[in-house]
Amino acid sequence: MNYKSKFLNTLEKRGFLHQLTDEAKLDDFLCKDKCVAYIGFDCTASSLHVGSLIQIMMLRWFQKCGHQPIVLLGGGTTKIGDPSGKDSARPVLDKETIENNKNALKIVFSNYLNFKSGPNKAILIDNDEWLNGLNYISFLRENGSFFSINKLINLESMKLRLDREQNLSFLEFNYPIFQAYDFYELNKNFNCKIQMGGSDQWGNIVNGIELVRKKTKRECFGITSPLLTTSSGSKMGKSEKGAIWLNKDLLSDHEFWQFWRNTEDDDVIKFLKLFTDLDLDKISNLNKLQGSDINKAKILLANEVTKICRGEDASLKSAQIAKDTFEKSKINLNLPKVIINEENITLIEIVKMFNFCNTNGEVRRLVKGRGIKINDQIIDNDNIKFIKAENINPIKISVGKKKHGLLIFK
Repeated sequence: MNYKSKFLNTLEKRGFLHQLTDEAKLDDFLCKDKCVAYIGFDCTASSLHVGSLIQIMMLRWFQKCGHQPIVLLGGGTTKIGDPSGKDSARPVLDKETIENNKNALKIVFSNYLNFKSGPNKAILIDNDEWLNGLNYISFLRENGSFFSINKLINLESMKLRLDREQNLSFLEFNYPIFQAYDFYELNKNFNCKIQMGGSDQWGNIVNGIELVRKKTKRECFGITSPLLTTSSGSKMGKSEKGAIWLNKDLLSDHEFWQFWRNTEDDDVIKFLKLFTDLDLDKISNLNKLQGSDINKAKILLANEVTKICRGEDASLKSAQIAKDTFEKSKINLNLPKVIINEENITLIEIVKMFNFCNTNGEVRRLVKGRGIKINDQIIDNDNIKFIKAENINPIKISVGKKKHGLLIFK
């Protein structure tokens, strides 16, 4: 569809759109001077991972198109736990953990959104501000009649759990009701008329739209993005070492950069559209690259995503580490490090400390397959022991072509 509004036009061309409510009316509405939209992020961890980046980029483009984004932190809903996409209840977090997670999450949003100035500066708010003080009886009297049990149990998040005969607690059953109430509060206080989210949030978004309409007669809208997987079918945001975190205290700049550099060939153009600000014409030209030249697009992807998320300095340093490591066989001191106090350590121990391998047998198989290098020299003995007195710091450990770290004796 050819959208009139800049925002929907941008989302469609860059691959963000999955479902829309009342498409034509939403398009007309977004042609107005300034609209307000929100996405909610629960505080279940001290960082989001790249699986959430598609939603953050939607807020970024919303602001770039002249509209006002709201980041809603779920300090309140985290106390309940979203059942969406889960086979069992999320662990119940204590208030201190939720508060710590909330403060840590705030860091990354400032890299993507402008909260400081301008008529459409972003808003960051916590739903605990209105959920924590609710009187449950009063809340049910005022809002309970607007929700149908029949509809709630047919929400995808509920239905999957029930069909599998997996436990669904009454605590979790309340989650869609409180998320809908979030939309009502944001509509009332900020004139917010759009909620965006991943495709798994469609039912929750529609619930919120209906609650606002029933309570206020106002019309609101919903937009969801597609579930993102890589071309090989794996879930976006995961690697063999675990989640790819956005906050640098959980994942180094180099590892973050390297994740994007290792993007599958068939995903590079798609990821450039979704996760960078690069002009679509420039991205289209990169689509012509073939063979080893595709690596140029992968490096550009890694540079651009890291620049937005971690800063230009982090992007430049990470690119230089890769260049030194892969092209010049230098030892770059910005590689991940393991610093030990012992007088000696075995090869197997240090490889496992870097999380390059999980078991002794895995290390031995890699050595046998000539897959481990020390200071860029292939080794054929898995019984090697590094002795402090016999080595000059740092010692570069390489597993395969993409995993590198520095062993340093203190």
